[in-house]
Amino acid sequence: MKTEVDLNSDMGECFGPWVIGDGVDDKIMELISSCNIAAGFHASDPNIMRHSVENALKQGVAIGVHPSFRDLVGFGRRHIVANPTELTNDCLYQMGALQAFLHLLGGHLHHFKPHGSLYIHASKDRDFSYALISTLHKYDPNLPVYCMENTQTHAVAQELKHPFVREFYGDRDYGDDGQLVMVRRARAYTPEEVAQKVLQACEQGSVKSVSGKTIAVDFDSVCIHSDTPGALALIHATRKLLEEKGIKIQKPKIHKS
Repeated sequence: MKTEVDLNSDMGECFGPWVIGDGVDDKIMELISSCNIAAGFHASDPNIMRHSVENALKQGVAIGVHPSFRDLVGFGRRHIVANPTELTNDCLYQMGALQAFLHLLGGHLHHFKPHGSLYIHASKDRDFSYALISTLHKYDPNLPVYCMENTQTHAVAQELKHPFVREFYGDRDYGDDGQLVMVRRARAYTPEEVAQKVLQACEQGSVKSVSGKTIAVDFDSVCIHSDTPGALALIHATRKLLEEKGIKIQKPKIHKS
């Protein structure tokens, strides 16, 4: 039974005049405790990045970088074949871009969270997770990586004694193995469906898989994507239900090893 949990969402995923999702980032930012800001490889541009940082600082939301495969056309949801060093360098490049705005505006980088297919790739590929997390550890040994439990990302972070935050996904389906079912476009969810799913995970430590099997989950942060249809209503309903049940929304607990 959790009494507190982080609520995170991906922010700044539009590009120039093109809007993804419902275009409600500013309203979502009022409801979450941490955000993951896109840094140009799957979405966003310099103006959107600066606005996202300004808005997060205004709302007191913890800011993380949300690097991706180099896949603007596919919104970072296509797998790109590249070696671990190349992918790690792409991540550093995107982190440096966001760091410039944070430095200018008086903020600091709270965490690192890969996006879409890069997140899934890291969760399964030990060589990439090792290259990435060992590099992050040299860059900043106190910069946590967001990941799911029982993944390669989680295992390598523990092995290298790098800080991490474990996630649960309110608007994604789970397989019987406890891992996410990857999709190019999320299905529609009702606010009640997502809120009850997150409440069950917080109170009972479990989630129902796509086959109907009940599987155990543990986590420190709940993610609901800003590009999921009806995202604002999903996040609003989830926060409201958790708070009614006495579960406080706040920045995450960070594991040191």
